[in-house]
Amino acid sequence: MRLATFNLLHGRSLTDGLVDPDRLTAAVGALDADVLALQEVDRDQSRSGKLDLTAIAARALGAPEHRFAAAVVGTPGEQFRPLTHDDDGHGEPCYGVGLVTRHPVTMWRVTRLKPAPVRSPVYVPGPGGGLILLRDEPRVVLAAVLDTPRGPLTVAATHLSFVPGWNARQLRQTVRALRTLPAPRILLGDLNLPAGAARLISGWRPLGRRPTYPAGQPRVQLDHVLADRQGLDQLPPVTAVRTPLSTISDHRPLVVDLA
Repeated sequence: MRLATFNLLHGRSLTDGLVDPDRLTAAVGALDADVLALQEVDRDQSRSGKLDLTAIAARALGAPEHRFAAAVVGTPGEQFRPLTHDDDGHGEPCYGVGLVTRHPVTMWRVTRLKPAPVRSPVYVPGPGGGLILLRDEPRVVLAAVLDTPRGPLTVAATHLSFVPGWNARQLRQTVRALRTLPAPRILLGDLNLPAGAARLISGWRPLGRRPTYPAGQPRVQLDHVLADRQGLDQLPPVTAVRTPLSTISDHRPLVVDLA
């Protein structure tokens, strides 16, 4: 089984600043993942051609199961409103996370996380970017229980706050929520935390240790594949870990192969 997590930067290339569905299809297809967690995912956004990026990723992988979970309705950094229920803002521009899998899903679950109450500096890549003060947005955890040849497996995708301390709080909330689902459990996503902090705060085991950000010359690991130590013995061993350079995004995907 191949696991991967990829912060898409809504499918944008840093080379030309464009969102090209064919380029996105090729970038995701090259990962050949059986389970793919996506962050910074658009649906019906003008900036990404009103595309459903999760559906494009699913087609690229030939994956029959996929779901998008909106964190906000609107555009981050501009105007948006939170979601307080599971309607995912159908018919409106949305932004959130996605989960794509080649395995049958027996259960989906969405957990919503509150935003930090303060603005925080964040680096925005590309022309017109730089260090700016941003209001944090709500976050979301999208979990699925898979029916695999080895039995049930819980996988989850999330993208935690960039606000120091608040992301640690959200990670602890995420762990508590996932512990109510069947073991073994794997959390994939951009946690906005370095590897050591993610391991210590969650208590979960990293399945891959590689820097993933920034994409050109990665210096820090923000993107993680963590396994709950409860049920860890039910997972096959890791055989390979990669962070291939992609044609899109300011992050590299993290790819983990299990025997």
